[in-house]
Amino acid sequence: FGQEPKILKNTGLIYSDNLGEQIYDLGFQGVMAEGADQILGWKSPNFVYCNDKQPRLKVLLRNYKLTDDITLRFSSKSWPEYPLTAEKYVGWIVDSLQKEDVVNLFFDYKTFGIYNRAESNIFDFFSALVSKVVKTKGVEFATPSEVIKNFEPISVLSVPQFTSCVDEERDLSAWLGNNLQHQAFDALCSLQRLVSVVDDAQILQDWNRLQSC
Repeated sequence: FGQEPKILKNTGLIYSDNLGEQIYDLGFQGVMAEGADQILGWKSPNFVYCNDKQPRLKVLLRNYKLTDDITLRFSSKSWPEYPLTAEKYVGWIVDSLQKEDVVNLFFDYKTFGIYNRAESNIFDFFSALVSKVVKTKGVEFATPSEVIKNFEPISVLSVPQFTSCVDEERDLSAWLGNNLQHQAFDALCSLQRLVSVVDDAQILQDWNRLQSC
């Protein structure tokens, strides 16, 4: 599209202070991360923060509650807020923006059609949601680049340990939660020097694919 990416969204929103420092050194101005309770404490995810080691890197946090209201709860008939309407959802966003700056909603594509099947009316809901936001005073869509341009960090955010958007733990335990996973990961990393000197595109592709989730 003729654009140079300036914001990084890492796999599973994996992030830490040290990783953020490396992300900035790669040329990124901002990063998307999880608004995990263990790093926020009493703070809100609805502000822009900055990296603890590199204050020039701005950190955008996913509001996991509002995101999961659609991703995980939209189709649940046992959910007290079922059925979720665009009016109700935008109302929650408006309430948040009364005292806060931004609501970051990060959805997996599978939210629309797989986690929530077509017969759940997820597509009609999303269409209505977009229309409702456009018509609501004081609420507008913005790209991550626009957000970090228009809002200054409210404070430094300390994330000494890795966080992610996966499972209730919101850390790396989904991938590195037991000894077998650690052994496989360490073995994979130990192959890097050998792979780098082999002029074989297929081997390099296989090694890269083994590093995916």
